[in-house]
Amino acid sequence: MSMKLADRFLDAANSAAICVIFPGALGDFICFLPALRALASRHRIVLYARSEFAELVPAAVTVRSIERREISRLFVATPELEVQVRQSFEAFAVVYSWMGHQQPTFAERLQAASGGRALIFPFRPAARAEHQADYYLRCLGVGEVSRGSTVEVSRAADDWGERFWRDHLLCGRAVLMIAPGSGAREKNWPEAFFIEVADWWAEATEGIVLFLFGPVEAERGGFDRLREHGLGVSPLGLAQTAALLQRSTVYLGNDSGISHLAAAVGTRTVALFGPSDPVQWAPRGRVSVIRRCMDCSPCSEPTMKSCPHRGCLTELSPAQVIDVMRQVPELASLTRGGAGITV
Repeated sequence: MSMKLADRFLDAANSAAICVIFPGALGDFICFLPALRALASRHRIVLYARSEFAELVPAAVTVRSIERREISRLFVATPELEVQVRQSFEAFAVVYSWMGHQQPTFAERLQAASGGRALIFPFRPAARAEHQADYYLRCLGVGEVSRGSTVEVSRAADDWGERFWRDHLLCGRAVLMIAPGSGAREKNWPEAFFIEVADWWAEATEGIVLFLFGPVEAERGGFDRLREHGLGVSPLGLAQTAALLQRSTVYLGNDSGISHLAAAVGTRTVALFGPSDPVQWAPRGRVSVIRRCMDCSPCSEPTMKSCPHRGCLTELSPAQVIDVMRQVPELASLTRGGAGITV
C-alpha cells in the first residue's frame, strides 16, 4: 500500500486508532520516537514493541508486547488466518510495520489481517548516509522536525530522581554519569579508560561519578573495578534511568541505547564511536561525538565481531576525551578558583 493510499484511509477514519509494529532495541526506539510522536500528534496509537518502552512513549500511545501471540502467528503459514490474528488488526485504520519486510509470509498475513491497510518498511535504510531517525520520518512522509528533547521524564520518575539525589548527597554537586556498556562488547571503550576519566572528573570538579549498569552489564560482568571510582547504579527501569540522566551534569558513554536516551532527555552527552557510523547512529541533542578515524571504521557487524585490534576504540585515549569534555559549557563554572576546568 502506498503512503497516499494510507493517507486516504486515515482521512476517512479520523477516530480510528492506527497500529505500529516496531522490533528495535532502545537506541533504535529513541531514533524512532520523532516519527512516533508525529503519528501520535494526530492519532491514537497501538504500538507493538518491547514492553519496557511503555515508560517512554507519548500519552496517546498504548504499548503491547511484541512477543504477543498475534505477532508471532504472522510468521506462520496456515491455510486460513486465525480469528484472533484477524481481530487484532482489522479495526486499525492503517498498520505501519518495520518488522517482516523480507518475510513474505508475515507480509501476506498482515495485509490479510488488516484488510490490505498495512505498510511494511525495511528496518534499516538502504544507504548508510542517512540518520536512522530521518529514515523513519521519511517512511511516513514527514519532513524535518525539531531535534530537541524527545523523551519527557514523568512526574513520578522525576520525584524518584529527586529522592535519589537527596539520599546520595548529590544536590549541588557536579555529576558525571557514565554508562560503560552497550549492546555489543566490541563497541565498548576500555574499562581502564573510563576509570581515568572518572578520576579526572572527581579531581577537576570535586564532583562525583555515577556508573550506570544495565541488565546486559549485570549479566556479562567485567566492570567490577569501576565501582571503586564512583557510585554504581543498577539495574533501573527506563523511566528512572531517564530521571537520573536528566539530573546529571554530563553523560559519557559508548554507542548505545543509553547514550541515545541521555541526549533525548536533554543532557549534555559525550558519545564514543568506534566501529559504528555516527552519520547513521549518533545521538541527537546536545551531543559531542568522539571517534578515532581509521581506514577500516565504520565497519560491518561481521567485521566488527572479528576485529583483531579494535584500534578505533583502544587508540582513542582518555586524554582526547578529557580535552573534549573540558570544553562543554556545563563545565565552565565547575572549577576551583577560576573560570574553566583546572587539573
